[in-house]
Amino acid sequence: MKRTVLKIAGASGMGLLSVGKIVSRLLKQMGYYVNVDREFPSLIKGGHSNLQIDFGLEPIYCSSNQADLVIALDRAGLLEYIDSIKEGGILVYGYERHHLIKELQEKAEKRNIHLVYMPARTIAYSFGGSELMVNMVLSGLIWRVLGLDLAPLKEEIEYQFATKPKLLAIDLKCMQAGYDAEGVDIPEFELEHPSGVPDKIMLDGNMAIALGAIHCGVRAYYAYPMSPASSILNHLANHAQKTGMLVKQAEDEITAAQMTIGSMHMGARAFTATSGGGFDLMTETVSLSGITETPLVIVIAQRPGPGTGLPTWTSQGDLNLAIHAGHGEFARIVIACSDPTSAYELIQQAMNRAEKYQTLVILLTEKTIAEAQMMVDPFEQKTIPIERGLVTDPEELEQLKSADRFELTESGISKRWIPGSSNTTYYANGDEHEEDGSLTEEAEPVRKMIDKRLRKLETIRAELPDPIIHGTESGATISFIGWGSSKNVMRDIIPFYEKKGVKVNYLHFDYVYPLKTEKLKSFFAQNPNIHLIEGNYFGQFGNLVESKADVKLKGRLLKYDGRPFFLEDVMEYIDKNI
Repeated sequence: MKRTVLKIAGASGMGLLSVGKIVSRLLKQMGYYVNVDREFPSLIKGGHSNLQIDFGLEPIYCSSNQADLVIALDRAGLLEYIDSIKEGGILVYGYERHHLIKELQEKAEKRNIHLVYMPARTIAYSFGGSELMVNMVLSGLIWRVLGLDLAPLKEEIEYQFATKPKLLAIDLKCMQAGYDAEGVDIPEFELEHPSGVPDKIMLDGNMAIALGAIHCGVRAYYAYPMSPASSILNHLANHAQKTGMLVKQAEDEITAAQMTIGSMHMGARAFTATSGGGFDLMTETVSLSGITETPLVIVIAQRPGPGTGLPTWTSQGDLNLAIHAGHGEFARIVIACSDPTSAYELIQQAMNRAEKYQTLVILLTEKTIAEAQMMVDPFEQKTIPIERGLVTDPEELEQLKSADRFELTESGISKRWIPGSSNTTYYANGDEHEEDGSLTEEAEPVRKMIDKRLRKLETIRAELPDPIIHGTESGATISFIGWGSSKNVMRDIIPFYEKKGVKVNYLHFDYVYPLKTEKLKSFFAQNPNIHLIEGNYFGQFGNLVESKADVKLKGRLLKYDGRPFFLEDVMEYIDKNI
């Protein structure tokens, strides 16, 4: 599992993202497997940020917390990220007063880090540029350190800044000066070169959700911007004219949820997305969906809370929120993305299952899934048939009775039709009701209707897909269970330990609630040392598993500092528990 880790560090607004896009695209085009993630504060400018690119000759699904090379665009980049460089790694920087930072030289000498300095700001000014062009000087320099041909970098910069020809000319001069590296001692760096280019696409989870929504016939999207869900709104808005989709920024999350449920009631596929704080405002609509049995799909892009919490960091802390939010008792489905492929497919499944079971479906994602870029197979199209769950046959529409809408059925699912498609009407309101929707407060009809709605849980549970085992099915030295982005680090871990002769396996849940327990119990029966991996303090999924499946976990690997699971986090835990 050899990989090279390149970290670009500096203040927000210094062009980290531009350099990251250029370098990651180039590496992909050259045939490397690439994984890109970004850490940044909730500031438009300032603070300290980094964009990390892990690349190599084999698939990469998660980030390492140890960098081979760091490009520091400013003083903060030097001080904050030198400690993340591996023994013998390389630090490329352009901060002119670096000699005043005593600890820089001390830390470098202690861990044999090669310091590669170039007066990047002075060079940028000499060509008529600004401080922002430090990134172009240092991108040229790092390309030289990597020993790569300059021509592709030049082409990619020309592509990136084609709409700014005057600035482009200066950018290219800065890049060339960095690559020429006059007077700079360039350390040796061995980089394995790929023999071919994998047939993969590279994108983030939010783009994948947007593409999946378009593919499965979503006609309306309503949202109020809230990181890390905001770019779903941007992506769908960019495609609105071509697809004919209605994309609207609502004045708040309450309105977004109300418009979504209204559209679904009238037969238009719609959804909304937010983060935990925005979802808090949607919970009255969530309960309305429960009693009216109106399909409702909400994406929660998780970040740490409570309150505003850490707006630009990642978390798996909203599972309990998704399962329990909303007053009263009613059926729902909670699904969790893990990567761009699952995001693309599961938004389609969310729409189908919401309409088929006439219920709320919450699709959980996380900042690290929503915004990190990963290489995956090209998406398969037309493999998930659209299921509307509607009465559409003209003859059946004519024969409908008002009481069909909320008929007491064994499955809990009654007939649903678009208002106006039949002469038969029913009452749709938030009060408890009879089978035709008319209000009742009598004890027996109330009990029967609640029973009817909650019978959906068993119907749903029986029809949901089973969790998937990664690695050996049984007899593992150490095993894990989890959901969401936990899968990505485990996909890197399993082959690493396999080469060391240690069997590691992982049981992954896309469908988190209602929990399927048959394969889960079998997994526990066949593997003696099972641990939880989850990104929250309480181990919310672990608690659900132990209570519903009557099993006991051997241990819990939990993380709740806003960072994803790095490769080294899991390695350290495994080495202590085998």
